[in-house]
Amino acid sequence: MRLVRIEAAHHFFANAPEHLEDRAAEEAFRVGRTSWSAFFSFSSPYAIVYPMIPTPQDSIYVGQLLASKEFFERSTGVLDEADSGFRPREGMMTVAQQVWHAGQTLDWFIEGATRPEGFDLDFGKIGKALEAVTSLAAARQVLEGAYANAIRFFRSQSPEDLARPLPPGPVMGGQPIGGIVWAMVEHTAHHRGALTVYSRELGKVPPMPYGG
Repeated sequence: MRLVRIEAAHHFFANAPEHLEDRAAEEAFRVGRTSWSAFFSFSSPYAIVYPMIPTPQDSIYVGQLLASKEFFERSTGVLDEADSGFRPREGMMTVAQQVWHAGQTLDWFIEGATRPEGFDLDFGKIGKALEAVTSLAAARQVLEGAYANAIRFFRSQSPEDLARPLPPGPVMGGQPIGGIVWAMVEHTAHHRGALTVYSRELGKVPPMPYGG
């Protein structure tokens, strides 16, 4: 039953029309305590990725990030450098920009959790950096480095560290620092889902992200 529902979720993304890209990805990959339950017979995000944690020393936070990385790489693996500039319509991110933005946002969360002033809300500046992205290979390197940085951060934190509140502000202000991992995983899954639709638009068949 669980496998069938996972496959149903993947089929939804792989066949969704392009204009549903953002809405479909956001709704179907909302953090486990909400719309994950629409696809799975359990609602806890722990149950989805916990078996993929590679060592007993790693926390559930690291396990979530490692699984997120694996899912993203597998699902988007059909895209290559020649696809870098593809976008379904004008004004949307390109393939390369989608990947780069996913990595950029992982770094943004870590930075926001570790500096006194909290998250950088100058989205105009962030958007200008995105405009310069043209290479999928380079974007994948950014994403790889961002995952490594995030995993290194969570491995360096004690439970007490992760329970401390985030700086005040409109983005998760006052919530436990450890809570950023759920936002990181959700955001990355959103763009993974979008790239699945891009792949279909390019005539490619994206593999099921969960393997098997």
